[in-house]
Amino acid sequence: MKNEFTNNDVSAAIIRNHSAWRSFVLDNKFLRNWRPTKIAVKDPRCESFNRSIDPTGWIKNCRLRTNEDEEGEEWQTEPIQGQLKGIGEDTLIIGVYVDDLLITGGCSEAVKGVKKKMEERFEMTDLGLLSYYLGIQVTQTHQGIKLQQTNYADKILVDAGLHDCNATKFPMEPGLKLTKDDVSEEADATQFRKWVGCLRYLTHTRPDLSYSVGYVSRFMQAPRQIHVQALKQILRYLKGTTKLGLMYQRGASGGLLGYSDSSFSADRDDGKSTTGMIFFYGSRPITWNSQKQATVALSSCEAEFMVASTAACQAIWLRGLLAEITGKAEVQVEILVDNKSAIALIKIPVFHGRSKHIDTRYHFIRESVEKEKIRIEYVCGEEQRADILTKALPRLKFEEMKSKLGLKEMSSLGG
Repeated sequence: MKNEFTNNDVSAAIIRNHSAWRSFVLDNKFLRNWRPTKIAVKDPRCESFNRSIDPTGWIKNCRLRTNEDEEGEEWQTEPIQGQLKGIGEDTLIIGVYVDDLLITGGCSEAVKGVKKKMEERFEMTDLGLLSYYLGIQVTQTHQGIKLQQTNYADKILVDAGLHDCNATKFPMEPGLKLTKDDVSEEADATQFRKWVGCLRYLTHTRPDLSYSVGYVSRFMQAPRQIHVQALKQILRYLKGTTKLGLMYQRGASGGLLGYSDSSFSADRDDGKSTTGMIFFYGSRPITWNSQKQATVALSSCEAEFMVASTAACQAIWLRGLLAEITGKAEVQVEILVDNKSAIALIKIPVFHGRSKHIDTRYHFIRESVEKEKIRIEYVCGEEQRADILTKALPRLKFEEMKSKLGLKEMSSLGG
């Protein structure tokens, strides 16, 4: 789920969390758009849409303008959605979302220099240290960076009329199995989709909600009352956890570590498995995902093999991002899997009969292991942190996994 301020964008911030983020907003961005060709005026009834005047045109304009550096240095535009310049401690990052800019770097003077150059070309307002961005509250202290969506969560509860409801301890009943053809009464699909959409955005800082919100998302086309009940359970859990968030400490040790897991044939409607993966940088998660697999797996081994392959793609992207920002060589990323058969299938490709029918794209993980870009290791089920992304867990297990994800009450954190 790629959105305005996603886990991948946060990843770049966390890797550089010894620096402060500053926020800027630019005025009249569409009047300053970059246009590759002349634009002729057409009848407004024309249905065509000119891509040169949409937000992507503005981003390209921003790239061209900031590339005008008297030192002749190049700004790179990948893999971060924005711009990146320099190596290691001298790296400067500009994150761009339409007219909202985030700037950080190892040296405050360098940030001031970029700001000055941009102010010469654009009308822009310096909002100071980043504190609020697209619904996400950001608190920067000498200890680190805190991310939370407390205000947004409170607004969801008020709009849903559940601001004074009784809170629950977990978002979904363990073992709950829902189907699309349930015989209960039809529900208001518009309202159902509205609340699901709001909750999906909340998962940008709340991995504990990823599975439950993703699960009810499967029934947005024609929701029934039983689906609404499951949704209200999530909202009641949210009532008691609005202050939960993530704290990324400055200078924290540790490298990239991934977990991948699956719940075999969990969907009653089509028999597809539910998969989850999560990556940590140090002790805190920087990107996570919970979703239904695209194809049906014939065994739990296959389901684990396929989600590990997807995790491998994410791991390679993250190791490249880390190397780009730090200026250090790309490191091998470890991914932990709790299925020994799947690990054997990855490391010993001679099991042709057991894997020949699996989609070719999933075999990408074998090549990645052979080239030592990633390393697959076993982890016991009790320590599998992606477990919370694949199924509804009992209360005690859920609380344990939530703690291992690093989620904490923001009010209890100093700084």
